[in-house]
Amino acid sequence: MDGRRGENIGHLEERLAELEKLVEELEGVSDAEVVGVLDRAVALLAEVNAGIEAGLLKAEGEAQELGDLLEEVNFGAFDAALEGLERPSNDLDGG
Repeated sequence: MDGRRGENIGHLEERLAELEKLVEELEGVSDAEVVGVLDRAVALLAEVNAGIEAGLLKAEGEAQELGDLLEEVNFGAFDAALEGLERPSNDLDGG
């Protein structure tokens, strides 16, 4: 999973670099060319947004799967042990 995450970050860094170049390009283009540069910027932002949304959907699905698994686990013995630790013991009071 870390390799895939690294690829995604690399892809986002490339898109950010492209957007930065477009900003620089905007400073030197004529009014007639501005629309074309902005169109390219919008397309890059849409691509980045789609990637982020896909990542969020994947994370949501994984969280749901983990939640479903946790619902199946019986924590009764663990809860009982915690309750035993939380209750003060008369043996330890000295009294």
